[in-house]
Amino acid sequence: MGKKRWKLGQKTALLMAVLMLEGSCLGAAAGMLRFGGRENGGWENRRGDYSARHQMAVYDAAAKANAESPGKVVALTFDDGPHETYTALLLDGLKERGVKATFFLMGQSIEGKEELVRRMQQEGHLIGNHSYQHIQLTKAGEGTVCEAVERTEEIIEGITGERPRYLRPPYGDWNENLECQLDMTTVFWSIDSLDWKLKNTEKIVENVEKKVRDGDIILMHDIFSTSVEAALELVDRLEKKGYQFVTVEELIIE
Repeated sequence: MGKKRWKLGQKTALLMAVLMLEGSCLGAAAGMLRFGGRENGGWENRRGDYSARHQMAVYDAAAKANAESPGKVVALTFDDGPHETYTALLLDGLKERGVKATFFLMGQSIEGKEELVRRMQQEGHLIGNHSYQHIQLTKAGEGTVCEAVERTEEIIEGITGERPRYLRPPYGDWNENLECQLDMTTVFWSIDSLDWKLKNTEKIVENVEKKVRDGDIILMHDIFSTSVEAALELVDRLEKKGYQFVTVEELIIE
């Protein structure tokens, strides 16, 4: 499956949007809000106001650029792994279908599963950082956050030889102060599959399929059997509808 490439003007428009967002860290920390689904003009998860506004703007820029390009693209992303059993099954299924995904790995989950991380890299998936433990980073303190993220960076680099450039904060919990401390691109999502809550393959697929559109970033977890089954079913169904699956990096850059 070939990469979808944007025209120079489209890339420039997106770059300008990102640069405006990534400028200097001037804003004050915002309170936690609950955003509804996209149909209500919001988002499906709880996070700091900064995080939501930041991701909404990046997503809108990507969606606008994608709208001018042929075909439809989505990015499957998986948090909290690797899992010894379910991540392996997911990788098998993705390889069989020729699909690339993005894995945000949790540092404390990696030990003993180094070969799975190497396999992700070898098979062309994008590896990101999901901190060391699943805690709310804005409550942990800047020093603790930097240490946790850096520790995971070092673990992944020790296995793959490369430092991840993309970070997904647990719970999507983020603010401008943390943005200034870490030189990484934060990645959130536009569709929460709710796989962690539903734990039912059919319901997960239905939840995503009825909402998906061009340019979406889909949040899933590779630590449940139902999530793996749902992810592969979604690939099969959405490809029939003309969707291509890309990594997060391909979605927002190429």
